[in-house]
Amino acid sequence: MTETEKQGLLRDILKLKEERQAVILAHNYQRGELQDLADFTGDSLGLTQQAAKTGAKVIVFCGVHFMAETAAIMNPDKIVVIPDQEAGCSLAAMISGESLRRWKAEHPGAVVVSYINCTADVKAESDYICTSTNALKIVEAIPADREILFAPDQYLGTFIQKKTGRRMHLWPGYCHVHNRIDTEKIKSLKSEHPEAKFVMHPECGCLTSCMPLADKVLSTEGILKHCRESQDQQFIVGTEVGILHRLQKESPQKVFFPAAEEASCEFMKLNTLEKVLVSLEDLEYRVTVPEDIARRGRRAIERMLEISDPGGYARRVEPKSPVD
Repeated sequence: MTETEKQGLLRDILKLKEERQAVILAHNYQRGELQDLADFTGDSLGLTQQAAKTGAKVIVFCGVHFMAETAAIMNPDKIVVIPDQEAGCSLAAMISGESLRRWKAEHPGAVVVSYINCTADVKAESDYICTSTNALKIVEAIPADREILFAPDQYLGTFIQKKTGRRMHLWPGYCHVHNRIDTEKIKSLKSEHPEAKFVMHPECGCLTSCMPLADKVLSTEGILKHCRESQDQQFIVGTEVGILHRLQKESPQKVFFPAAEEASCEFMKLNTLEKVLVSLEDLEYRVTVPEDIARRGRRAIERMLEISDPGGYARRVEPKSPVD
């Protein structure tokens, strides 16, 4: 696609977005051009907060399916679309609502904390939802004498256990992308770039062996904030490579090395500018959640939002104006 064609495509998208009274949300792992297009780019917590408070009639969610489901749960009166219906999540697919129900039956009375990377059916069976940004705060809010089931990411769960000292039962799920980040490669990169600080996401499959090597273990938004504010000039970044676009954009004078070039989510990258235009034209692909599941899932999400940002999700994201 030529630059002229791209600019024409962007004008068509923004014009149609205004006509549809739509807002475009994009995850930090999306293609760079989608991050640049979006009204709001962020991590799962930020996107959930924006989805909960947007005044738009249509939400175009550039992310994966569970994220669009979350937006639909929080906005039952709005149209939620995802540009590519095949944009799924391997971690979310590792536990079903039925599996969680069986697990709960084995631990009657336990409190269920589910990472937001899960299906609507799993959210409906959960007491609290969490993200990597607020998982520590959510677990610390649960009385110390309560048994906790944590699903589906075992590595984030392990990290929270280490930080809190809480005993939790962990579902054996993982992100296949973060699982590609290798300890030996980190050691090699640190040797090649001795001035670089290593920041990593707690979903990394090498969490236990990499934690001693990490200068910081943070969510995607935490990584962005730390790198933006730090006096350090070089960073090894241990998460999905899509975040490098925003890192470089926010700190153009700094140098960022991906912990693993192959840590690219093929599902995230299914969304494209062309597909965003089609999704606005046809209002496809619609993402809906059955009312009962949505109601119970909303309760768990709202508990998370109340703990994370009490009274703070009343602000609204304003859609960008069309290109002149």
